[in-house]
Amino acid sequence: MAAARRESTTVGKAAKREGGPPARSSGLRRGSNLEHVADFNDSVVLDAIRRARTGSSRAELVVETGLAAQTVSDVCQRLLDQGLIAETGTSTTGFGRPRRTLELVPASRYALGVHIDPATITYVLLDLGGNLVAHFSRQTSSPQDADAIMTGMASALDVLLAGSGIERERVLGLGIAAPGPLDIAGGAMVDPPHLPGWHRVELVDRLHRATGLPIVLDKDVTAAAVAERWAGSATGNSDFAFLYLGTGVGVGLVSGDIVVRGRSSNAGDIGHLIVDADGPPCECGQRGCLGTACSPLFLIQEAVAAGVLPATPEDGQLVQAVRRLGALCRAADDGDARAVEILHRSARRLARAILTIGNLLDTELVVCGGPAWAPAAHHYLPLLRSAVAERFVMRSIHDLGVVGTGLGADVAAIGAACLILDERFSARP
Repeated sequence: MAAARRESTTVGKAAKREGGPPARSSGLRRGSNLEHVADFNDSVVLDAIRRARTGSSRAELVVETGLAAQTVSDVCQRLLDQGLIAETGTSTTGFGRPRRTLELVPASRYALGVHIDPATITYVLLDLGGNLVAHFSRQTSSPQDADAIMTGMASALDVLLAGSGIERERVLGLGIAAPGPLDIAGGAMVDPPHLPGWHRVELVDRLHRATGLPIVLDKDVTAAAVAERWAGSATGNSDFAFLYLGTGVGVGLVSGDIVVRGRSSNAGDIGHLIVDADGPPCECGQRGCLGTACSPLFLIQEAVAAGVLPATPEDGQLVQAVRRLGALCRAADDGDARAVEILHRSARRLARAILTIGNLLDTELVVCGGPAWAPAAHHYLPLLRSAVAERFVMRSIHDLGVVGTGLGADVAAIGAACLILDERFSARP
């Protein structure tokens, strides 16, 4: 099966772009050699087996994939030879010979992932099924010191892998989820908000040299969407959005079972979507931008002003605000009406963003997650669902579901590792 098809994100490909916009494509579909068709068919069959969860027979795969029986048989044999799948039993329909059940072998391959965030750097190891094998997080103590953080990342990955007992040969690569904007072709972060000192830090080259692994870099919101597609709530959904709430706000998009990345792979920046004309002023000059009005920093400022939380010397720090959000939510849980109103006002603003996303994309599902989502989820979800049910434009045609991620606050790190699995094994037309 072909490795890393999205060439601009992976180490070892053609020359990098030296500034300026990417070269324009003609818009025409590219042809494919027969060897690539075989790779594609392998991915289609593997994906069908993976999503079946309890396994599939060859006959079922013929129906599900639309491939000829002989093609399915050939593909399954290749996957068996690679150890990616295994025959785990038999089933019978009452007619003919019993059918052999094929299932994914999760322990056949692994992927590492790291999420770079102004508050925390998280490391994970996943198996082929997207199951979390090992993980740990470290506080980003000096977010402005990119060199020190990069050195620490390489050693932390070695410790994680050594502690897991997994042979390095079975690790396919390392995925990096980082806040945008990103220069994907150059493998670099480009002045991300809240990370001073990270001007054009070449993550991909430096971590490739330090680890020897293939590297894939993507935005954290996109990685979160890939995580949901591979191992989370959206498995089986071909159209959905992931609303990520952390130190910033962004959205990852999947349409027609394809991850939407945009012209420069920086799609999903919705921080300046206006959700409340009477909301707080934003640095862009507008009022009520989503990224400001629903940020942990603003919520904590409101809580301090209302007397819900005591003032601290760190109240102006975004990283500290993310950590204090749990205290605000606990006050609401204890019945503090002021805390409840702050969270409900934030939920109403988020609902406007979700409705905009749903109406614009005509999508069927919005998954919410991230460090700032987890503590407030039970306050947000009822209001979000109610607002969507009342005001979604296509509600008479189809529902727009709103759910919280089942992958926890580390969804972006899990998504980073899923970038490797998705790049290697997902079917891409």
